[in-house]
Amino acid sequence: QVQLVESGGGLVQAGGSLRLSCAASGRPFSSYIMAWFRQAPGKEREFVAAINKRGSTTDYADSVKGRFTISRDNAKNTVYLQMNSLKPEDTAVYYCAADFTRFSVLPGSYNYWGQGTQVTVSS
Repeated sequence: QVQLVESGGGLVQAGGSLRLSCAASGRPFSSYIMAWFRQAPGKEREFVAAINKRGSTTDYADSVKGRFTISRDNAKNTVYLQMNSLKPEDTAVYYCAADFTRFSVLPGSYNYWGQGTQVTVSS
């Protein structure tokens, strides 16, 4: 029903920037609440940021506030995660997620997931 494809990950030095993209297909993009999560080796998947359907409301994990920005372009069916001032502890696989009804920080609230993109921050 909903397909999500992330891109933009890679290797960057501490203090650098990356922009992740997540392209969606399957239903009108403006009907999705979108979020980014990440999972580091040996750790649980954790919330990073979320954005509502119109892009008027966002939420961030405390660990990324002031450094990361989530945005969406409904005309391009794409959600973005601009990551600045990256730290080694930001190293993880980053996943985008979608849901039609819940604006949530909990992974279990999202029904659709991308395959993930690796972000590695070297010190």
